[in-house]
Amino acid sequence: MVNTTHKIFRVIGLMSGTSLDGVDVLCAHFSFEHKEWKYQILAAKTYPYSEMWLARLQHLPQESAVNFAKTHAFYGRYLGQLVQAFLQETGLEADFVSSHGHTIFHQPAAGFTSQIGDGAALSASCGLPVVCDFRSMDVALGGQGAPLVPMGDALLFNKYDACLNLGGFSNISFTRNKARLAFDISPCNLILNKVAQELGLAFDNKGILAQSALPNPALIAQLNALPYYTLSGPKSLGVEWLNQHFWPIVEADHTCSKTELLATFTQHIAMQVAQVLNQNAVQEVLVTGGGALNNFLVQQIQANTAAKVLIPEIELVQFKEALIFAFLGVLRMSNQYNILQEVTGSKQDHIGGAVYGNFKLFEQ
Repeated sequence: MVNTTHKIFRVIGLMSGTSLDGVDVLCAHFSFEHKEWKYQILAAKTYPYSEMWLARLQHLPQESAVNFAKTHAFYGRYLGQLVQAFLQETGLEADFVSSHGHTIFHQPAAGFTSQIGDGAALSASCGLPVVCDFRSMDVALGGQGAPLVPMGDALLFNKYDACLNLGGFSNISFTRNKARLAFDISPCNLILNKVAQELGLAFDNKGILAQSALPNPALIAQLNALPYYTLSGPKSLGVEWLNQHFWPIVEADHTCSKTELLATFTQHIAMQVAQVLNQNAVQEVLVTGGGALNNFLVQQIQANTAAKVLIPEIELVQFKEALIFAFLGVLRMSNQYNILQEVTGSKQDHIGGAVYGNFKLFEQ
């Protein structure tokens, strides 16, 4: 086990979310001082996907096994190239890379999950050791493989009652009766961005388009009635759920314009998030992720809850997930649990993450 006291870990965190905004690359220092983990973000940048990578990632679930394997390796090399470029641009150095990869399949009920970005290819490409594939062990142990961010929330952001991420999906993490609870709440930027892109925009900037239209009450009622929202215990969402349960309801309603859909989805997301905050008597919630920059969505959440909605500095809003995956790598290389049974529903707390490259620097 690595002695973490007074040791500084210099880590690159990589994150690619389901909304396909790009790859978040972050470099941070972590240290364990006075029985607490501390962090310092040194630099962070988002590298947008090229049209080629956007098309490849979007269509990969329907591709052949050979194309999947090729993309897994090529994407790993691509991530390594981004790490190299980032370190050259910033003049920073790092001990290792901790990568989330990009989720292509996530079906924990069927016993599998897949995040592409081959760790061996990534390590060879950037010349640094790599920790990756954090979700597979949890799914193998019967867990949801998600969410994984709550461990970082519990150790780095425990001064807040709850941490809410408004990413491709909205998810929350909080402590109740001394146990850490976390789960996906609803779809979020995935559905908002899809409609905005049909209007020729990457996203609805600040929610201005959604704010210009009226939501459809009947469609909101149908979406709010989806069985997922009544489930208790560890639960998570994936693109497969959207395709099987969410979009068929929307596509059956032919009366909404695109802007009305944006207004409807925004209200739906806000209602589901606020309901969770209210049910769990949350008083202060830290909000990060791309949706935290959607002023209208944040206003609608605040209008439906008495909880105080707190938006931190822009760097943390945009890069909190990359920061926490960097931290999960630190815990992995410190031989400490980084995945919680009570959060994912797996058989036990455990250490997730596959290791590639030379990690001799962590030997005692």
